[in-house]
Amino acid sequence: MKENPDFTVLKGFIVFEGLDGAGTTTQSRILAERMQQHGQPSILTCEPTDSFIGRAVRHILQDKEIVAKGTLARLFAADRNNHLYHPENGITEHIRNGNKVICDRYLFSSLAYQSIDWGFDEVWDLNCGYPLPEHLIFLDVSPEEGQRRILKRDTPQEIYEKKDLQDKIRANYFHTFTLFEHTSMVLHIFDGTLPVDELQEMVWKRVKPSDTRG
Repeated sequence: MKENPDFTVLKGFIVFEGLDGAGTTTQSRILAERMQQHGQPSILTCEPTDSFIGRAVRHILQDKEIVAKGTLARLFAADRNNHLYHPENGITEHIRNGNKVICDRYLFSSLAYQSIDWGFDEVWDLNCGYPLPEHLIFLDVSPEEGQRRILKRDTPQEIYEKKDLQDKIRANYFHTFTLFEHTSMVLHIFDGTLPVDELQEMVWKRVKPSDTRG
């Protein structure tokens, strides 16, 4: 494991993280819309992406393909590399063009989830070279609450969406956060069980553009 690498922090890059069912997709969408309403061009994106690599990842997550240990983590890392550095629609390109980029999940998910199946150090080594967001927003819900929300969805359950795994994933997240304490990335932890409107106001107060008053 590479100790304390020098991380680059991308200004204008905001990431949402949390257990399955925490509300990251809802809150990232709301924030992107609100940024646009206040005149800040914003790009909403997610990982895995909808690229050909991301589609392979989703195929595995949906338990449609069995792969060797380490394969999923490597695919996530490849998808992330393309997501960041694609010359036309990569995250870094959007930021250079003056956009905020709001992402539903990023490398923190890899460290929390893929280390369940593979060693944490191996997943860390795949991802520690990638830049960090300016703001990391973690929506904290209990594994029980996340599971309750998952079961209400009308979608097939994915391989990590199991109560016994969610306990381990939550612990991995909080371990992961300690590894970035020396960086300038700002971590915000919110109670993900709060009403959607109340939660979005709390998020907005923390990450709204500096020239925005309301």
